Amino acid sequence: MPGIPMRSGGSKARIAVIPGDGIGAEVTPQAVRVLKAVCASGNRALEFVEFDWGADKYLREGVTLPPGAVELLRDEYDAILFGALGDPRVPLNQHAADILLGLRFKLDLYVNARPVELLHDRLTPLRDRTEKDIRLIVFRENTEGLYVGVGGVFKQGTPDEIAVQEDVNSRKGVERIIRYAFEYARQNRLKRLCMSDKSNAMTFAHGLWQRVFKEVRQEYTDIDSRHLYIDTLAMEIIRDPRQFDVIVTCNLFGDIISDLGAQLAGGLGLAPSGNIHPGKTSLFEPVHGSAPNIAGKGIANPLGSVLTSAMLVEFLGWKPQAAAIRAAVRAALRENYVTPDLGGNRSTVEVADWLVQLVGKADFAEQLK
Repeated sequence: MPGIPMRSGGSKARIAVIPGDGIGAEVTPQAVRVLKAVCASGNRALEFVEFDWGADKYLREGVTLPPGAVELLRDEYDAILFGALGDPRVPLNQHAADILLGLRFKLDLYVNARPVELLHDRLTPLRDRTEKDIRLIVFRENTEGLYVGVGGVFKQGTPDEIAVQEDVNSRKGVERIIRYAFEYARQNRLKRLCMSDKSNAMTFAHGLWQRVFKEVRQEYTDIDSRHLYIDTLAMEIIRDPRQFDVIVTCNLFGDIISDLGAQLAGGLGLAPSGNIHPGKTSLFEPVHGSAPNIAGKGIANPLGSVLTSAMLVEFLGWKPQAAAIRAAVRAALRENYVTPDLGGNRSTVEVADWLVQLVGKADFAEQLK
């Protein structure tokens, strides 16, 4: 995918690593290994510091985000490589909400960037579609909407129970994500942008999206921009994904439509994402979640985490390293050197071993110069 805005562009960076729960603790170390190998080949220096924030710490100590954690990450690290959170031992996965949503909100990571890119023709469920047909990016507003936790329950546990969840949208929040999407399209020479909402039903919340979109698009007449209701977008992205380059939408719809897109590109095991505030410490995580049903079996797909690491180094301004990681993943898919979910018979570690060996070869190193 085209690049994302840089954090530094220097030759050194400090990365906080939060493996988390389930398969997050299995795939994240493998992504770190690939990062170390590709950066060594390209004379880039990465310092990794691991934090044990997750279900085990929460169950042992009652701690989710320790005091001062947000300030520490903001002030002392260039980026965060995140695994996954979620554990059936924790009621309502409270630790996951406190850590992941807490970091998104407190670091003001207002851009959730989710590339949707088919890396091998055999992976898409769509008939007669090829790699050139599925290549887009979804920008999801990441700090507002239905995820802010405004609401409550009245008369809980009774037949008269009422639950209310508020959809919070500010002009500032809506405008900055829409403007970010337009700027991304312009900087990467992408000609088509689609804003999606449900303003025909959510007349107040998404009426704001409509007004802001109509104003901002006037500044970007070089980009073919249009609006689709979210249900129409869901149908159209399946009917013909070739018509989309950039999609921008609210928190909830972005969560859903990017997962739909991920399935078109081979499934959540291949889906990376970035939680970004341009120029500030940002967080990168695979989309697949903690998958406790397969944790500990050695079969978790590490490619989503590896592709996430490519987004991270691109954020640092290290585009050759990002390109090398993506090329290595494509090569693994081409050779079918993958885990069972993608039709292979390799373990998590075996796939990572193969990628590390590939990016360490002389011809790969030569590409980074």
